[in-house]
Amino acid sequence: MHITDGIVLLFIGTMIAATIVLRKLTAVGALTGGCLAALLYKGAGITGIVMLGAFFVAGTAATAFGRRKKEKLGIAEKNKGQRTAGQVLANGSVAALAGLLAWLYPQQAGLWQLAAAASLASACADTLSSEMGSVYGKSFYNILTFKKDACGLDGVISVEGTLWGIAGSMLIALIYMAGYGYSVAAFWIVFAGFTGNIADSVLGASLERKGWLKNDQVNFLNTLIAAVVGMIGRF
Repeated sequence: MHITDGIVLLFIGTMIAATIVLRKLTAVGALTGGCLAALLYKGAGITGIVMLGAFFVAGTAATAFGRRKKEKLGIAEKNKGQRTAGQVLANGSVAALAGLLAWLYPQQAGLWQLAAAASLASACADTLSSEMGSVYGKSFYNILTFKKDACGLDGVISVEGTLWGIAGSMLIALIYMAGYGYSVAAFWIVFAGFTGNIADSVLGASLERKGWLKNDQVNFLNTLIAAVVGMIGRF
């Protein structure tokens, strides 16, 4: 094993323990996250770990921010935002799969690394737009009808939340550029994150409200859509 691999594995193990102790993830959720991080590292290197970590930190902070207001509105995350294995998979499995494919097919590593970044950009955008939008949003609209709707309902968006979502995508794009160098791919990561976030809202307002899809399934689909959009930018 290369010394760098050993250091990264030690870091991942430390983060698993920390997220359990700090009650940010359930024990199974933390172990699941560690496995996803390892796969992402194998295909996307340190940059992949940093992108995943940035999403987790930003999402955790956004979930905790303005909690009292969210509790009053009845939209606060259960268990003080402690994530389960299902939620971890919903948000990170596409990126991890892309990392695995980059590892197995190194000649196409750039394509899969871009897909991983795009999927994480969407996950970050979705989390920040919903969590920060509920705090700073002034007016809320159903994305399908554009009629005013209640904050926190599936498929409801705000201008403020959308801007926070774009900021989340830009965060991942900046890390991608720092790791792999500036290229037009950074634009596609932001665009893919925005597209995935919008897709999440459309699916929420339609299929999730009807009970045909659950939130974790919607989150998985929005990251998958973003990964596909990101890969289009490679061609």
